[in-house]
Amino acid sequence: MPQAVKPSPHSSRDTIYMVRIFMREMLARDPKMKTESGEAEFNLAASKTLAHIEQAVEAADLDFETPADGILEVEFENGSKIIINRHGVAREIWVAAPSGGFHFKPQEGDWVDTKDGTPLFTKLAALVLAQGGGSIGF
Repeated sequence: MPQAVKPSPHSSRDTIYMVRIFMREMLARDPKMKTESGEAEFNLAASKTLAHIEQAVEAADLDFETPADGILEVEFENGSKIIINRHGVAREIWVAAPSGGFHFKPQEGDWVDTKDGTPLFTKLAALVLAQGGGSIGF
């Protein structure tokens, strides 16, 4: 079983993101985890997507927290939040915002809204802008 790596206080954010992705890949490959390959692939894809979102949020200088693995909370100056998380059972990425809840499923290398087909990054950019967070680039 891979051992967890505790980043030093001098690690760059990119190093931390890469360590998180690496550890998730190792856990997904661990035969003791007894996950089916579809679940492991989902977890890897969702983890990479959440790490990419985290980097974009940080680059946009927005306040955020990662209270648990697979959850990202972005807080805005007005006190509102956007919560992004992976939902393993449904194999979707879920987004909760004041304007509603959104579910995104993997489709042809992207994550698309299950209701209207909007790509995840497009929807997130619009939600951040609507909550006064300015523009964000993915």
